[in-house]
Amino acid sequence: MNIITTPNKCVDEFLKEIYGIKGVALNTHSAYSNDLNQFLQFLNQYEIRDVNSISTRHIRNFVMSLNSEKKLSRNSIARKLASLRSFFEYLVRNGLTETSPLKQIKNPKVSRKIPETLSLDSFLKIIKFLLKEDSFENLTKAAIFELLYGCALRVSEICSLNIIDVDFEGSSLKVQGKGSKQRIVPFGEKSKLVLAKYFDHLNKPIPTESLFKTNKGNRIYPRYVQRIVKEMIPQSEIEKRSPHVLRHSAATHMLDNGADLMSVKELLGHENLSTTQIYTHVSVERLKQTYKKAHPKS
Repeated sequence: MNIITTPNKCVDEFLKEIYGIKGVALNTHSAYSNDLNQFLQFLNQYEIRDVNSISTRHIRNFVMSLNSEKKLSRNSIARKLASLRSFFEYLVRNGLTETSPLKQIKNPKVSRKIPETLSLDSFLKIIKFLLKEDSFENLTKAAIFELLYGCALRVSEICSLNIIDVDFEGSSLKVQGKGSKQRIVPFGEKSKLVLAKYFDHLNKPIPTESLFKTNKGNRIYPRYVQRIVKEMIPQSEIEKRSPHVLRHSAATHMLDNGADLMSVKELLGHENLSTTQIYTHVSVERLKQTYKKAHPKS
């Protein structure tokens, strides 16, 4: 039986595997698809019919085109190279090619941005403002804020929550994370009180229904949550007013207050500890700023 090793066919099979078997998140799958299809378009000029004909030279030329023609940042180029590495590792693993042409390719040095954080004082002011008026709309916003910060959820995770995922007795949530991985996330007494108020206003909630709904009665979606967060965080407070800022803030504040890195990793649902370590840099930077402001020898 002849195995088809055309670039297009191999990319299609790779994308099917990571989505169907490995169960990567839809956003991750889309990123892989965009990166690899961009590479396929680049290869058209060479009329390559077989993945075994792709050389290190082709990869270098692709990187040069991303840099000079597309004007992409080092971070974006590094991500595209990561997609290509995964693709060629798949080819080698399945015996479709002997070696990866990326072995001789080094990733560009990337600058990792320190995430912006919202101060605890600002967060508490937002919650206090929302709870002033006992309307269902405000309670919904307050509950969303509480879970984004109190449970350090991703926006996709809060959108996928159902009524049944809230365990008041155990003070915890069952969260569907990246790659359909489930984890149990605890919530504190303050979050519990806000959630209880929110539940009191629900009209005969059905366990399998969405925890949060739009005014039209549909499940909330990322853009909906983004609008709420942008509306409620003062523009003067931070530059990037997004749901992820609340997650960043929660992780940073936990480390500031002595939480160990492994516990924060589990709470956030990170696969690798290196992803969580960025928050230690935030804490150190905040410490440096405090030192510069307050220490007489600074």
